Amino acid sequence: MPGAEWNRSALEAAPRFPPPPAVTLLVPVAIAFIVQVPATIAISVWQHVGPLPAFANTLLAATSALALLAARRWPGPTVAVVAALATIDLFVPPDAGPPSIALAFAIIGGVVRGARTWALVAVGTAWVTAVVTAGVVGQSWHPFRIALVTVGLAACFAIGEGIRSRFEHAAARRAQLSERRLVAEQEERTRIARELHDVLAHSLSQIAVQSGVGLHLFDREPERAREALASIRSLSATGLDEVRGVLTFLRGDEGGAPRTAPLTPQPQLADLAPLVAQRSSMGLTVTLEDRLGGAMPSSAVQTTAYRIAQEALTNVVRHSAAVTATVTLARVGSDLVVTIEDDGTGVEEARSEGAGIRGMRERAALADGSLAITPTARGGTTVTARLPWDGPQ
Repeated sequence: MPGAEWNRSALEAAPRFPPPPAVTLLVPVAIAFIVQVPATIAISVWQHVGPLPAFANTLLAATSALALLAARRWPGPTVAVVAALATIDLFVPPDAGPPSIALAFAIIGGVVRGARTWALVAVGTAWVTAVVTAGVVGQSWHPFRIALVTVGLAACFAIGEGIRSRFEHAAARRAQLSERRLVAEQEERTRIARELHDVLAHSLSQIAVQSGVGLHLFDREPERAREALASIRSLSATGLDEVRGVLTFLRGDEGGAPRTAPLTPQPQLADLAPLVAQRSSMGLTVTLEDRLGGAMPSSAVQTTAYRIAQEALTNVVRHSAAVTATVTLARVGSDLVVTIEDDGTGVEEARSEGAGIRGMRERAALADGSLAITPTARGGTTVTARLPWDGPQ
């Protein structure tokens, strides 16, 4: 189902169990502090480092960890500060200390938060400065150590880029799904408007005409006026049932409808005969020519064909001075061809492309079909809809 597929995609794109912001800020600080400070103290004691260098080394380890508290607001300067502290720590005894976990967190956080340039410049400058200074002061570092630190720094940048890329992809996916949801909602509104327009335009146009006839004949021909009122009553009841049926169908809750409110199913081609009979009144004669020979297309195509014929006949009643109209059903190749022809003067109105005509074109397009409106030789209008017999592929 499209809805289920959309929900599954949304769940895949949305972050699962996102941690609170305080956790993402404080956890790196806590880890860096726990790893660096106790290890620095232990190594200083083990190597019998003097009190002053040991205190300085421990202070640098604690300060670099606590500096991560500013990583969210100032990610770039945080990388620069932690990189500078890590560089100074390289020249304070003892020589072999714990890894600078704070620097790794600072680099990754800086790249993820968009401070990539800050991180590259700060870390690159700090590392080059450390290597050059070590050579100047005569502090020998094994090439393997230099290579290992360089690879470690590059790995931190790679991890940060990977996390940032994943976040950007997730954000783009959420934006795409949000846009898709808005488009789907707009399409749903259009579909509801189209269905209600077809039902209400059909019923209300007939009620308007019948009420006008009833008022005109109320005093002179009361029997015909009574017939018009009875027709209005029937049309209003039918229209109300169709509106209920359309809304229930659109909500998808047919099973929950109350028994006291009869609902009409989606109309089929068999319902064209009553529709034609309703239209044949007040000087307009509508005939139905069924050339299908009992064969019927798919249910969805039948509904589309019925709605197009209904709207076309509504336009004949409202916008044309037609005397006769003909609805023809035929199968041509793999298409169902529905033709509505009248002898009125509605072609100019048809060319104006009102809401009804747009609705007919949209219905035909949704069924992978086409709709053409052309003038007839008698001055009327011909509406021709070609719909795939088996429905859209």
